[in-house]
Formats: sequence, structure tokens, C-alpha cells
Amino acid sequence: MEICYQDPHILVCVKPARVLSTDEPGGMPELARRALGTPDGDIRTVHRLDRVVGGLMVLARSAQDASELARQIREGTFEKEYQAVLHGVPAAEQGTLTDLLVRDKARKMTMVACSPGKGVQQAILHYRVLATNGEMSRVRVRLETGRTHQIRVQFASRGLPLVGERKYAEGQDPCEIALWSSRLGFHHPATGEPMVFTLEPPQTYPWNLLPL
Repeated sequence: MEICYQDPHILVCVKPARVLSTDEPGGMPELARRALGTPDGDIRTVHRLDRVVGGLMVLARSAQDASELARQIREGTFEKEYQAVLHGVPAAEQGTLTDLLVRDKARKMTMVACSPGKGVQQAILHYRVLATNGEMSRVRVRLETGRTHQIRVQFASRGLPLVGERKYAEGQDPCEIALWSSRLGFHHPATGEPMVFTLEPPQTYPWNLLPL
């Protein structure tokens, strides 16, 4: 596992696809402990990425650090940006997608709801098209809310499923889902210093079809 930054309070790592974000066997905290050579180290998940998603992720190294980063997430000052490759081309070069989403826990799926109700939450994201070849589009996505599978569901519901999507589309793309955590911005939990980390997706299919 690649560690981009570390100090006594946080780790910024690159999460591989198919690795769990949570602290369980094979999850990110365990991989971080192995990488650091500290099998009993206090490594805590602060935010999650879907199992199939790769990219930047920050881990806390104490309960106090985790609590402070969690506060930033709750208050909306923790910035998360993604890049994705979609099937199709959005009607507008940039825009905001707003939906009501509800989680079906039994099926482990998120769905667009028609009206407010029990368990229904508003979901908002902002996107900008970075490149397109007419059949696929590479977009930058900034989340305003952090609902489960939000990016995947909001685009798929508009006929723009992510390349590699298998839960919310019927495609058979020869790749993992094209969704990458490309930018994190937050204040250091101990010093308050603004910190920004960026990382471009790997130059493999389908990213290599839409270079920036």
C-alpha cells in the first residue's frame, strides 16, 4: 500500500480497489499497520470509499485525531473530489445533480426516491466534464453530501452509468469501476494547518482513453 504522507496524527494513503475502508481483516487500517510495521498501532478510519473504488484516503492515528476529522466531515469543511468516467456525455459541461436517495439495506443498494419519507436523504454533487470522446466522458465530481453509492446512483439514474459499473448498470466493461478519489482537503487535526492532497487516476483503461 502506498503512503503519500504521514506524521504522528494522520496517514494519507492510496486505497487499492477491492480493499475495504473499515478496520477488519484486509481493510485499510490493517494494511496501514503492516506498511508501518506496527501491528498494534492505533489506526482509525475517518471516511469511507466504496470497496470497488480506489484513490486517496486519510486515516487517523488516535481517537482525538479521528474525532476532529469527523467533525470537519459533519460540518462540511472536509473537501472530497473524485474523477469518474461515464458512458455517454452529460447535457451540460458542468452542473449540479440533486436527488432524494433511499438505502435498501436488504439489497445493499441505493435508489432515487420520488418524494420525502422515512430514510430518504437529499444528495447533492457538482460535476465538470474534463474530456470526452463522444462515447465516454471524464468528469470531476465534488460531493456536497456523502451518501452511500451517491456518485454511482446519481449518474446512472440519468443514463450515464460509470464505466465498470456492475451494481447500477448492466454493462460488461473489462475494468474495475472508473471512480477515483483524486483530491482531499482538510485542516490538520492537531495544528489546524490547511492540507490538500491530489492524485491522478492510473493511466489504464478507461482513463487512458481520455487524457487531460
